[in-house]
Amino acid sequence: QVQLEESGGGLVQAGGSLRLACAASELPFSTHAMGWFRQAPGKEREFVAAINWSGFGTDYSDSVKGRFTISRDNAKNTVYLQMNSLKPEDTALYYCARDPRTYAAVVRAPTSYDYWGQGTQVTVSS
Repeated sequence: QVQLEESGGGLVQAGGSLRLACAASELPFSTHAMGWFRQAPGKEREFVAAINWSGFGTDYSDSVKGRFTISRDNAKNTVYLQMNSLKPEDTALYYCARDPRTYAAVVRAPTSYDYWGQGTQVTVSS
């Protein structure tokens, strides 16, 4: 069954860290860019970070730049999001997604991604 499965979410105090993981199953992974997005209650889904197929190209939203790091392990078909210095405003449901194009540069628009995971909840308390 084709799927992306996120893990690693949870409840953390402000200033703390979490590491999210997204594992791909039955889905071509190593030649595709991957993205992380988040959606807070009452808000639209927003771009967080993306990484190209090789791992050498990344992009971050201004709100997380310097605090979050995206990485990937193509041997494990997994993409990660290391989140440090978490703030209450980072609270959201976090999704990973795959860009259907191969060997492409990273993009931010959610509509550019085809497969999505179910999401993992991140809650940051003040």
